[in-house]
Amino acid sequence: MSIDRMKSQISEKAGFIAALDQSGGSTPGALKAYGVPETAYSSDEDMFRLIHEMRVRIITAPSFSGDKVIGAILFERTMDGEAKGKSVPAYLWEDRGVVPFLKIDKGLEDEVNGVRLMKPNPGLDTLLARAAKLGIYGTKERSVINLPNPEAIAAIVKQQFEIGHQVASHGLVPILEPEVLVKSPDKKGAEAILRDEVLKALDTMPGDYKVMLKVTIPEVADLYADIVKHPRMERLVALSGGYPLDEACTRLKQNHGMIASFSRALLAGLQAGSSDAEFDATLSKMINKIYDASVNKV
Repeated sequence: MSIDRMKSQISEKAGFIAALDQSGGSTPGALKAYGVPETAYSSDEDMFRLIHEMRVRIITAPSFSGDKVIGAILFERTMDGEAKGKSVPAYLWEDRGVVPFLKIDKGLEDEVNGVRLMKPNPGLDTLLARAAKLGIYGTKERSVINLPNPEAIAAIVKQQFEIGHQVASHGLVPILEPEVLVKSPDKKGAEAILRDEVLKALDTMPGDYKVMLKVTIPEVADLYADIVKHPRMERLVALSGGYPLDEACTRLKQNHGMIASFSRALLAGLQAGSSDAEFDATLSKMINKIYDASVNKV
C-alpha cells in the first residue's frame, strides 16, 4: 500500500522534509526574496497564483526528488492546486517520490505569558478529511514559545498533542511544531522545559499512533535525544528558524537523529528571473547542503 511505503520513507529514509507552506502572512516576503515585488500583483488571488507558480517550479525541478527530499509540507492552496495536470499531492508522490504533508494551523493568538497558542480551527475535521482523500500523509501545526514560562509551555504542548490526536483520528500523521524563537532571551531555558513537557506528553499519549516533532535546532546539542528514541516518535525534524543556511546546517550536524524541515534556508537564492538550468543548479546546491547536514553528523 502507498501509505505503508510513505511511512517507511518518512520513518527510515535518509533525507529531509522541504517546508513549502508559507501562508498568507508570509507570502509577500517569500515572493520578494524570490524577486517578485509587491507591485507585481494587485490582489490576494494574484499573490497566491504567483506563489503557486514558484512552488510548482520548485517541485518540478529535476533536483527536487525523493532521493534526498523525502517529504514536503504544503500550504492548503498548494494542496488544492495542480502540477503538470495532477493534483500537487499526487504529483509529489507519484512523479517525484516525495511524501506530501499539509500545514493545518490558522495562525497564532497574541503572545500571553511568553507564548503564542494556535488560533481556534473549527473547520479542521473537514480539512483533514479532504486532505486524506487527496493523498496527504501527515500534517503540521505551529505554535511559538518566546520565554521559559513552565505553565505556558505546558499549555503549548497540551494544545499541540490535542490537535495531534484529532489529526491521527483521520489516519494522518501529525507533525507537532512548538517553535522556540531563535531570538528568545533564554532559548536554552525554554528548550529544556519544552523537552521535558514533550516527553511527559509522549508517555501519556492515548491510542497507539505515532507523531513527529518539529523544533528549533537547540542550543544544547542532542537535547532531544530521548525524544528521538521514544517509541511514539516517528521522526524528529528541525526548522531553520531564521538562521542562515550555513549556520543552520552546522547546528543541525551536531544533533543526531534530527533531520531538516527548512523553508527560508531551502529557498534562499532562488530567483524568478533565473533560467530553468540556473534555477535547478541553485536549488540542487541547497538540497545537497541540507541533505548532508541531515544525514552526516559530527
